[in-house]
Amino acid sequence: MADPFDDVRTIALSLPETNERISHGMPTFFIRDKKVFVSCVDDHHGDGIVGIWVGAGPGVQEELIEQEPDRFFRPPYVGHRGWVGVRLDVGGVDLDELREIITESFRLTAPKTLLKQLDAE
Repeated sequence: MADPFDDVRTIALSLPETNERISHGMPTFFIRDKKVFVSCVDDHHGDGIVGIWVGAGPGVQEELIEQEPDRFFRPPYVGHRGWVGVRLDVGGVDLDELREIITESFRLTAPKTLLKQLDAE
C-alpha cells in the first residue's frame, strides 16, 4: 500500500533547510527543525480525512473553501490562524498544485534568508 504522503514528503523536503519528524503521530514538516509548515493528517479524531494542513495567506482559506468545499476545509487548532486543510483522498492530486500549496506555506513561514535561497534556485 502506497504512503499517501510520499508526494508531500518529496515536495516539502526539496525546500531549503526542511526536515520531517513525527508530531502528534503523523509526519510533520519543519523549517530548521523549529517552525511547522506542513502537517499530515490521516483520520484525525475520526474525521475520515487524509490530507495536509498548511499555512495560507490572508483570505486564501475562505476563498479555497468557497470554491472547492469538497477538497479544502478549515482545520481544527490552526484554522483560526488562516491555515487550510487540503484533502488528498478526494479526486486526483495535481502535483503542480500541491507543490504550489506547500511552497506557499513555506514562504509564509520561512525566514527571509531561506526565501532568498529558494528564489535563487
